[in-house]
Amino acid sequence: MALNFHQLHIFYTVAEKGSFSHAAQALHMTQPAVTMQVQALEDYFGTKLFHRTTKKIELSEAGRTLMPYAKRSIDLMKETDVSMSKFTHMLEGRLHLGASMTVGEYILPRLLGPFGKEYPNISVSMKVINTRQILDEVLNHQLNFGLVEAEIDHPDVHTEAVLNDELVLIMPPDHPLAQVPVVTMNDVLEYPFVLREQGSGTRRVMEEELARAGWDPGAMKIVNELGSTGAVKSAVEAGLGISILSQSSLKHEVALGVLTVRKIEEICFSRSFYAIYLNSTLLPISAVTFVTFLRERDLSQWL
Repeated sequence: MALNFHQLHIFYTVAEKGSFSHAAQALHMTQPAVTMQVQALEDYFGTKLFHRTTKKIELSEAGRTLMPYAKRSIDLMKETDVSMSKFTHMLEGRLHLGASMTVGEYILPRLLGPFGKEYPNISVSMKVINTRQILDEVLNHQLNFGLVEAEIDHPDVHTEAVLNDELVLIMPPDHPLAQVPVVTMNDVLEYPFVLREQGSGTRRVMEEELARAGWDPGAMKIVNELGSTGAVKSAVEAGLGISILSQSSLKHEVALGVLTVRKIEEICFSRSFYAIYLNSTLLPISAVTFVTFLRERDLSQWL
């Protein structure tokens, strides 16, 4: 029997998850199949890689020695996919991903056309939900890949910045702040706000940046919390309050003159959009190709 990457990947996932059943779930395999592949790897090396008890498994000394090599093999395979994705123009398949609200409603629709021209045989299926929901579905193996609006700090999740964005203050064109030469945070706090719901990436980035600049987000007069960027824009246009939203989501409203964009002095709400997936997951080549497209193309021509 020859050593193969598939067995190393399974071994690494079992070690990371600390359980054959959890590894099987992550790898979309049956538990007996995972156990069989680990046993085959142990037969190949002629030594036990795990100490098994009724309650848990632990790496043996041989298993601890193998771990860094297994990780390097997985990292090398991921790098290989990234390098080769730029040559896979005849690639066929279906790309399933989750996208948070702003990314899914306003960014990706402008990019799917150019991506489709370059990779005409990859079809895209996209689920649009908020950042917290995407993280939950990635962790629960309901999604294997997502694009979100805030950086994720989770030990099981790989997070990679792929797009840049900026949040800006918005208001109706007849709002008093639209006539102020320099808008300060003190000015802004005098007016009611309509914001995205807690759990959205936009809300999180806004609150974190305000706190970093020394302002308490709790001082904002929030009159409405709404579940989509479109609903927030409509509420602002109707005069219910002002808001802070992604500049990428405001193209049509600003062009039509129904919303005015301003920046707040000394506060820059710059951010990135992130690709996220489980550390133990090897993305399908269609997903790797899409992330490479986002990372390496000049997207400003379409946004």
